[in-house]
Amino acid sequence: MSPAATVQADASPAILIEGLRFRWRLDRPWVLDVPGFQLAMGERWLLAGPSGSGKSTLLALIAGIQRAREGRVAVLGHELTTLSGAARDRLRADRLGVIFQMFNLLPYLSVLENVLLPCQFSAARRNRAQAMAGSATTEARRLLAQLGLDAPGLERRPAAELSVGQQQRVAAARALIGQPELIIADEPTSALDADRRLDFVTLLQRECANAGAALLFVSHDRTLAEFFDRVVELPAINRIPMLG
Repeated sequence: MSPAATVQADASPAILIEGLRFRWRLDRPWVLDVPGFQLAMGERWLLAGPSGSGKSTLLALIAGIQRAREGRVAVLGHELTTLSGAARDRLRADRLGVIFQMFNLLPYLSVLENVLLPCQFSAARRNRAQAMAGSATTEARRLLAQLGLDAPGLERRPAAELSVGQQQRVAAARALIGQPELIIADEPTSALDADRRLDFVTLLQRECANAGAALLFVSHDRTLAEFFDRVVELPAINRIPMLG
């Protein structure tokens, strides 16, 4: 990795955005226009906004799945706009936990195998999970139990056989294993009932606090605002004022 691709890590925020604009094609209008915001390590933000305001696109840019063509996106001290696709993938595997809106589970793998996937792709995540619980498998089972997914035989079931709510919780356990430094969650409670939603958010807050991780949580549910340090509205006009 070139020196230009990394900013000073000691005091770097979890997320730093400046002058970000994004559109899918040059002949299409901008779908995001974000002058800037800054999320510090350990902070927990709720990102709200109407459908179509660009919330999922913004998360994809922060996760390095998409690359910004205009502006600056720095995550955990790394300038994503200067990193190769492979380097962005490595950063995401080692240091980010992402709960995708569509879950992105592998349907033919078991519940336990899906949760352990980050530990297969990242030695750093595997080592942290082992340090937490003695083995990555033990840590995966702890997270599943915390999410109410410890029924006998459930961990061996293929993900395709689970309900939508169960799949959502498996995706959360996968994102949390190995104590990533930044959790990005895209509508992670949309398929959960009120009790499960409260349990889920409580667990997510606790795991982030234990790891000192930052959390960017997208949801339409503004009743969750009390659990977060700040609520950021992503307006339909796609402009966020400079924060931080």
